Amino acid sequence: MCRHLGYVGTPVPVGDMLTRGPHSLRTQAWAPREMRGGGTINADGFGVAWWGPDAASVTRYRNADPIWTDPAVDEVLPQLTSHAVLGSVRSATVGMPLERSACAPFLWDRWAFSHNGVVPRWRSVLTAVLSDLDVAATRAGMTRRYETSHLLEAEALTDSAALWVLLSRLLDPEPPAGLAETPGTALRLLVTGVLHHAPDARVNLLLGDGRRLWATTCYHSLYALIGDEFAVLASEPYDDDARWQLLPDRSLVHAEPGGLSIDNLELGRSTATESLPR
Repeated sequence: MCRHLGYVGTPVPVGDMLTRGPHSLRTQAWAPREMRGGGTINADGFGVAWWGPDAASVTRYRNADPIWTDPAVDEVLPQLTSHAVLGSVRSATVGMPLERSACAPFLWDRWAFSHNGVVPRWRSVLTAVLSDLDVAATRAGMTRRYETSHLLEAEALTDSAALWVLLSRLLDPEPPAGLAETPGTALRLLVTGVLHHAPDARVNLLLGDGRRLWATTCYHSLYALIGDEFAVLASEPYDDDARWQLLPDRSLVHAEPGGLSIDNLELGRSTATESLPR
């Protein structure tokens, strides 16, 4: 389907995170090793987001052309430096548009988001998920805010863009209070809601706020590389560092420099956990 990567840590050139290692994200665009159940290359565009020094603002660059055709990857992006980067290369699902607006990362406020996978029958499935959220909000005594019309706000007519509409609603801290107290809770609500209506959905989601990373694993691969001063989550390792670890399927992941937390996505119980720094 797609490949994505998130980094937080000491400042790095933005472009380097797309080309780092013998199996970089750019290389994965034409020679992926772990594409499961859809596509053979990721040639339908790419994007990268990076944060300012205070992590209060995020900027992105996207192109609907294959990443290996864009000279900016070698000539411009390496001149930009950031302590947090989120990149993605796209393999479009058949029937979805090939356009710049359909390329991750998707942005809102300080957040950046990418989706590796597919939601079958996404229009009806995500409409049903919105309805479920609305019912839950009503039962909690909240003002109704999860409405089908919100899906019209999606940047593109794709499952990924529509997923981002739902997730950004859950992340919104403004009153009335949302259903999710943390980014991890928001991801869990969204993914379990999708799987309830579409058990065959593939929803590897990657979320960053410039300081930390969150992700879900559902069918597709995801690896973590954690050091004292950095954290990386990636669909595939970009080098042969022995510290890369394959994360278990159906997991909710939280990563930051020095630590990694892995919880069972559906049951809410810990399956494997390493303490995060406080």
